[in-house]
Amino acid sequence: MKTKTYLPSTSLLLTALLICAPLAAQDKAAPTPEEAAEFIEQAEAALLRSWIERERAGWVQANFITEDTELMAATAAQRTIELSVDLAGKATRFDGLDLSSDLERKLAKLKLALVLPAPRNAEETAELARIAAAMEGAYGRGEHCAEDGECRDIGDLSRVLTSSRDAAEQLEAWRAWRTIAPPIQPDFERYVELGNKGAQELGFADLGSMWRSKYDMDPDDFAAELDRLWGQVRPLYEALHCHVRARLAETYGTDVVDSKGPIPAHLLGNMWAQTWSNVYDLVGPVDSDAGYDLTELLETEGVDEREMVRYGERFFTSLGFEPMPETFWQRSLFVQPTDHDAVCHASAWDIDWRDDLRIKMCIEITAEDFNTIHHELGHNIYQRAYKDLPPLYTDSANDGFHEAVGDTIALSVTPGYLVALGLLDSQPPASADLGLLLRMALDKVAFLPFGLLVDQWRWQVFSGEVTPADYNTAWWRLRNQYQGIAAPVERTAADFDPGAKYHVPANVPYTRYFLAHILQFQFHRSLCDAAGYEGPLNRCSIYRSEEAGKRLQEMLEMGASRPWPDALEALTGQRQMDATAILDYFAPLAAWLDEQNEGRTCGW
Repeated sequence: MKTKTYLPSTSLLLTALLICAPLAAQDKAAPTPEEAAEFIEQAEAALLRSWIERERAGWVQANFITEDTELMAATAAQRTIELSVDLAGKATRFDGLDLSSDLERKLAKLKLALVLPAPRNAEETAELARIAAAMEGAYGRGEHCAEDGECRDIGDLSRVLTSSRDAAEQLEAWRAWRTIAPPIQPDFERYVELGNKGAQELGFADLGSMWRSKYDMDPDDFAAELDRLWGQVRPLYEALHCHVRARLAETYGTDVVDSKGPIPAHLLGNMWAQTWSNVYDLVGPVDSDAGYDLTELLETEGVDEREMVRYGERFFTSLGFEPMPETFWQRSLFVQPTDHDAVCHASAWDIDWRDDLRIKMCIEITAEDFNTIHHELGHNIYQRAYKDLPPLYTDSANDGFHEAVGDTIALSVTPGYLVALGLLDSQPPASADLGLLLRMALDKVAFLPFGLLVDQWRWQVFSGEVTPADYNTAWWRLRNQYQGIAAPVERTAADFDPGAKYHVPANVPYTRYFLAHILQFQFHRSLCDAAGYEGPLNRCSIYRSEEAGKRLQEMLEMGASRPWPDALEALTGQRQMDATAILDYFAPLAAWLDEQNEGRTCGW
């Protein structure tokens, strides 16, 4: 399954490793609100110029991969990093001033755009830069070499977990990948020390507190909010876990899968057991038939790559949005080049923060890419909606919103939508939805606890609650607590299993993915209500609903100019994130799971 991403304005700074450079000497005189306003005006102008330069270089690099283009992109990105870090440090000069709410918000965004703020000490800055690069590089080069000299990387080992049904073979691949992580731990320990020091110099308790402060809430209140959301969906997850565990026990035997305990991590078809759709063939309902195959429908219709994108564009124009600009069709990448290397990973781009919108993906005529196109165009529509805002507000309401919007649109690719397009003659009966719902739940519902626990672990590490000697013990304690997943073999303090997940050594916050999985269903339910839809939520498509389009546009136009509860209220009428929409969407599946689980012992 493709990972769907976009390249927004400030959020590249959220995923890049931002290393502080020594700050220039600052004026010792007491600052004034007028100086703060002038500082922000100059900072936004400088950032916008730097962002555009970085995006142009990044686009060329992604579409024409050579050593030269990689160097050009890296140089442009580094200039943006250095500028952003310098401005974030200088913004602290205005702390404590009586400023307008707008100025306070912009100053906060300058500081909170940093993911990894290094200390101001030049030697420690250089050290953290080296460590950050070394950790990500070690992961990227990771491979396991057997005694016979055969070496396998993450792709090779993941394919074993995806396709094999031999528990011993799967275990060997699972263990092999985790051998790349222990050498990373010493650097990770020092990264924690230096990252915490940098965050403290910006006024935060630790790096985890800084990450949680991005959400317009007290950091502790935000942590409690995540627990509340998890409590809403946990019963559905536990029902899914119970069914999957029972079917895996039937396949592998109760000597491998304890029918009353956690599921061994190597048997769920994914290297991190974060999504489970690769074991659908083992756990799906017997004789489940969706009644159609979208890939076959597209092939029969003779749809090409450009027409795939036109379908997505027409979805948005049916809601009242303007068509994509002509430059979108001239400059986007739709087909994999045959004469040079390009990054085929699907992404949405906003090159000039105005109208130069593009997508980049090597489209295949498949159901998966049909959904992905709708998702990526959702990012472009969001980017265009907030283009008239000041630069520091040209982003989503919080880092979960952008992905949630893209996924919300993809939820409208339903059988009814395909009928409206003329790709399908008639809707299959609702009974045919069960397999589709289960396959989706194995990705979206199964992901929820993992999406939560990665940062739960890091926050405990950053705060000092978990020390290096307990890194691995704490990791598996959380895996057991939230996921009901257990290590298939004994793990010790000598292992560093968190380091086998890219986002940990690469310093990429993970809570955004949990939030996106919650918000997309809340958005979908509200937009379906606005469209006047009545019926099972999983069958709703907002296609051709101008009322839903108006509601969506109102929220998108707000960008990051207001706290995210304001944006949420504009779309849903609620100021609190609400996971009950997931329960509504999967209600038919939940009823089926309850039937399947009758007589089973659930929980772990």
